[in-house]
Amino acid sequence: MLEQERARAREARFDALARAVAKPLHRYLLRRADADAVDDILAETMLVLWRRIEDVPGLGQGPVTDPDGVLPWCYGVARGCLSNARRADGRRLRLVERLTRTAPPPKPGEADHPELQAALGTLGALDREVVLLWAWEGLTPREIAEVTGLTANAVSIRLHRAKKKLAALLDRKNDDKAGHETGEGRSNR
Repeated sequence: MLEQERARAREARFDALARAVAKPLHRYLLRRADADAVDDILAETMLVLWRRIEDVPGLGQGPVTDPDGVLPWCYGVARGCLSNARRADGRRLRLVERLTRTAPPPKPGEADHPELQAALGTLGALDREVVLLWAWEGLTPREIAEVTGLTANAVSIRLHRAKKKLAALLDRKNDDKAGHETGEGRSNR
């Protein structure tokens, strides 16, 4: 029972502290940080205040808190949290720079043929997947049917229509010799 009373008293002290300092700390952080980061830094500041409630100078034992007595110390905590956030952002940016320098080059076929990518983008998701499985992975319609859950006949029809549409979009004639053998799209049903 005594433990619960202490916990309630601590919560009441923190609530009083939060009511007294939240708005001034928010204004303080708005003047010093990006608006997007202010709420996160304020939350971190309030967490530190909660953890160190016993260390806050000028905080009485009652539920009423004098802002003038506690604000300077709370500004110091907010300043420290702001510094931590800036250091974390710097580390994050350095990591992103390092990753972009060491990132592998784009795959051939993605960056080399923008008109092909644009034409593929006009296909529906399933038709695009069928074409890519056929052209890039070298799968037969029967194998594509296993991957997609369609029948081999449906895959053949989708593949034929998608190839015609791509050929028209790319302003090329459909060459049956390109890609896979002609008869492999037929179902044995």
